[in-house]
Amino acid sequence: MRLPGRDSILPATIDRVSAIVFGEGDHRTPTERRTPPPVLRPGDGLALGPVTARVTGILGHSRFVTVEFEASPSRVWEAIARHGRPVQYAHVPEPLAVWDTWTALAARPVAFEPPSAGFALTWAAVAALTARRIRFATLTHAAGLSSTGDSSLDARLPLDEPYDIPRSTARLVNRARSHGRRIVAIGTSVVRALEHAAGATGRVRAGHGLATGRLGPGSRLQVVDALLSGTHEPGTSHYQLLRAFVPDAILTRIDAELESGHYRSHEFGDSLFIDRARRSAFGGRRSGRKAQLEP
Repeated sequence: MRLPGRDSILPATIDRVSAIVFGEGDHRTPTERRTPPPVLRPGDGLALGPVTARVTGILGHSRFVTVEFEASPSRVWEAIARHGRPVQYAHVPEPLAVWDTWTALAARPVAFEPPSAGFALTWAAVAALTARRIRFATLTHAAGLSSTGDSSLDARLPLDEPYDIPRSTARLVNRARSHGRRIVAIGTSVVRALEHAAGATGRVRAGHGLATGRLGPGSRLQVVDALLSGTHEPGTSHYQLLRAFVPDAILTRIDAELESGHYRSHEFGDSLFIDRARRSAFGGRRSGRKAQLEP
């Protein structure tokens, strides 16, 4: 099974999560080609190493369930660290270890899937931004799954994503906006968190929250001006969010460039920079090669 999300990033809430169940197979087999999972019902037991869990509910789909671990939160964290496997897609052939999924600037372990945009950031990059008087601030978010391999489940993405915005970050973002400066988000989950925290007022509120909105072509972004993101396939929820930044005509040109250059999507793939004010985009491989598109 894969753990796609939870309602809070507080460590003590790890014993209650949602789960998507898969049939036999590993990351070398695309999820959509794996065998169907067994049918689960409330009360059925699951095992994660020495820790057991019970299915507590079915979330409108036979493969999408809520589970509650029958162990303390500390034991659940230990079981995840010792027996869990990172979410991995077939385009990355070698098995990943947990530490392969950590971004350089990561702090608390809250995301269920690597926030791929964060791999583009290093401390050296942050130092270079600071040298150019570009302010950098952080927030914590539990990035959920970008794909389940099941079209009916993918239609329900993105799932709700909990986040925590420090007061210093909210203050810096609000001050920058009041002076007409650009806000650049690193990752689609950061966009969701900032826009949700801004609400109807347009001012980012500090503290814990749960991003429930689905951003797309009809969305009016109040906070974020530009986005560094992994590349995403048309039809996915992450791709829908890109449509809030630029018109479909530009995304079509980006798609053609990504296809012709054999760029990689999903986690551990390539990167894309979109600026909705300038209507331009850059696609870059992790090896450093970039492609630029202008409208």
